[in-house]
Amino acid sequence: MAVEVKICGISEAAHAHAAAMHGATWLGFIFFPPSPRNLTLEAARRLALQLPTGPKRIGVFVDAPDDLLKGAVEALSLDAVQLHGSETPADAARIKKLLGVRIIKAIGISSIDDIALADPFLPHVDRILFDAKPPADAELPGGNAVSFPWHILGGKTLSYKWMLAGGLTAGNVAEAVTASGAIALDISSGVETAPGKKTSAAIQDFLRTAKAIK
Repeated sequence: MAVEVKICGISEAAHAHAAAMHGATWLGFIFFPPSPRNLTLEAARRLALQLPTGPKRIGVFVDAPDDLLKGAVEALSLDAVQLHGSETPADAARIKKLLGVRIIKAIGISSIDDIALADPFLPHVDRILFDAKPPADAELPGGNAVSFPWHILGGKTLSYKWMLAGGLTAGNVAEAVTASGAIALDISSGVETAPGKKTSAAIQDFLRTAKAIK
């Protein structure tokens, strides 16, 4: 099965088109002011007019208020919302009902025991994203260019859809997929020259590498 990829932290139309052209399944848009990849609702509305068709659109939020969630879904016609904060299973259920879109819940892990943290969310979400736990001094819950031991997911038969994130690059993606068994990936900092500064060339390189994995 071909590996699917989400290019996250899109803020420029050129990068969205590069991702679509080279086979990204999802485009990710971050609505979290501390992030260097943050989009305001005004910027999202402008960007929406320039986006390609094809890839599904996912908004990423961290303990966001309802007005931001609703505004972003409307501005970008989001297909899914990714909850990357301290949201509870009850929050996920409420937001899914409120917005009527698919829900992804990010779970920070560092050991095999952490995988079970996903279990309470399963009745309420459509996919789990396993990301590295942020460093102790990190300001962001994700996009920190750090990974976790991928092998802790390897060989596990999980009954739900999941994605792998955290420290992925074109140089290590084959190893990450082999070790974890992931068939869906989420990358942001790994296609950047500096926080929030993506390049179309890096997006193309990652997607070509990921798509070539057998």
